[in-house]
Amino acid sequence: MTKTSTRAFVAWAFALAFLAAQPAAARDKEHQQLAADLRILQEQSQTLQNLLGQLSDALKAVNLRLDEQSKASVKAFADQKLVVDTVSKDLAIVREKLDDTNTRVGSISQEVAALRQSVQQLVALRQSTAVEPADGAAPAVASADPAAGSPPLPIGVSPQRLFDGAKADYASGLWDLAIAGFRGYITSFPKSDMADDAQVLIGNSYLQDGKNEKAIEAYDIAIRTYSNGNAIPEAYYKKGLAHRSLKQLEQARQAFEFVIKTYPQSAEAGLARQRLAEITSPTAR
Repeated sequence: MTKTSTRAFVAWAFALAFLAAQPAAARDKEHQQLAADLRILQEQSQTLQNLLGQLSDALKAVNLRLDEQSKASVKAFADQKLVVDTVSKDLAIVREKLDDTNTRVGSISQEVAALRQSVQQLVALRQSTAVEPADGAAPAVASADPAAGSPPLPIGVSPQRLFDGAKADYASGLWDLAIAGFRGYITSFPKSDMADDAQVLIGNSYLQDGKNEKAIEAYDIAIRTYSNGNAIPEAYYKKGLAHRSLKQLEQARQAFEFVIKTYPQSAEAGLARQRLAEITSPTAR
């Protein structure tokens, strides 16, 4: 082999070795870059996990606070409801006592009115007995005013006794005595809370006695005079019964429907529905 060929072979081998070594160095560099990227990703993943852990802890704390606030709100609402219920009960007791007081005041007012009327009657009686009668004339005697339509109130009688007496006559079926007693009560105490009841009981007395037309008149007086009285639903219902007894079914229907529409929560409304169903059925015609 010549020197020239030897040199060429050595150069070729060196070049071949250089070329063989070049990709290996590049691969090493690429591996190093991948390793560096992997470390960065691992660090970022660890950072993300740390952040997620912190966020989870924060959410747990928020949930705990929300639970505490919810429990506090529930307890506060419960306490407020207890306070409201207590106040409502106290108000109901106060209202009941106030109603009782008003009833007692009304009763006392009636008693005072009765006493005042009794005193006036005693004064009038003394004045009439003090007058010297003329020769041959009869002594003056206190009497009822015929235009009043009811006897004078007995001296010293209380409003409750007067009403209870008329109610006892009503319960005994003494219709005329009951009517006279209730009229005397209304005449003596026209502003009493029981005046509407007395007027309706006059109508009930006529109704029980079979005097339906007079009963209707008495109920109409109660409706006109005591439109806001608590006995007015009964007046309309009983008026319907009187019309039904007189075969005046249209008037009876109007009375029953008025009770149902105007006083739907009253006991008379339930009774009126039953009577209305009876008179509107085909067999009632």
